[in-house]
Amino acid sequence: MLIYDISQEKVRREDQVVIEHNYDDEGEIINHEDGEGDEEEEDTAREQEDADDDEKGNVVVEEDSTHSRNDLILSHGSHSVEGLVTMTKTIDHHHKLGLFAIFDGHYGKDVAEYLQGHLFDNILRQDDFFENPETAMRRAYKETDAEILENVVGSRGGSTSVTAIIIPEKKQLIVSHIGDSRAVVCRNGEGSAITHDHTPEKEKDLVESKGGFVLKKPGNVPQVDGQLAMSRAFGDAKVKDHISAKPDVFIGKVDEDIEYLILASDGLWKVMSNQDAVECIKGMKKGDAAAKTLVEEAVERGSKDDISCVVLVF
Repeated sequence: MLIYDISQEKVRREDQVVIEHNYDDEGEIINHEDGEGDEEEEDTAREQEDADDDEKGNVVVEEDSTHSRNDLILSHGSHSVEGLVTMTKTIDHHHKLGLFAIFDGHYGKDVAEYLQGHLFDNILRQDDFFENPETAMRRAYKETDAEILENVVGSRGGSTSVTAIIIPEKKQLIVSHIGDSRAVVCRNGEGSAITHDHTPEKEKDLVESKGGFVLKKPGNVPQVDGQLAMSRAFGDAKVKDHISAKPDVFIGKVDEDIEYLILASDGLWKVMSNQDAVECIKGMKKGDAAAKTLVEEAVERGSKDDISCVVLVF
């Protein structure tokens, strides 16, 4: 069993699971007022679960909202008005990792919830992940999509995914994605996309090569078979033959020029450019506060879509 501690803030909308934290003005999580007894019980349960996992040789994932320079990340945080956000830190017997993701579900929450609990598990179980991460990531995505199609949803539900894995010992950043959630990096004040949105219009050849078609209805965006506004996604059994769950994978170095990494769902990018986003949080040192600022700015600009955001500060 892979244990995830989810660090996030949510505001309830339709079909959403709410996991709430309170934040102070600096963006730090404020402990609940229920007293130390509950915390001690949770700690005891956590220790027992960790011990059980250690005996089985599994990976244990722990929340860690503060990082030293040796961990490469100074701060991280998230904010969401819908969608699922995962931010974790994992330690196995050989490696320390930072794991971050946005899962933006459509036609229900089931696929996004499954990804939240299983995608990183499947990635880290690949024997060649540290030696050949690109191949391992694509294999894990394929396996996870097969699990979803078999066990999770009917014909319609699906989800995007954008993940970032930080390997401090290698100063390595691994980003993978399918769909229209996006990863943007800020270097020396300049924002640029690491990922490229998987839209039917951009990937018309892919859709048609699989026997599908791209249709733009009046007043709407181009859609696969007139149904889905992205060309790659987890789930979506009804159009699965005509779309892909194969991720694009980027592998790079965390160097001194990197200031921020932003992961966000399309609800943010519909109203903000990459440069708009980095300018919006310029100079901010707290990931939670930066993510909240971005989401609030997107709403102020008129975004009506789901918005989930993770910001890593380097």
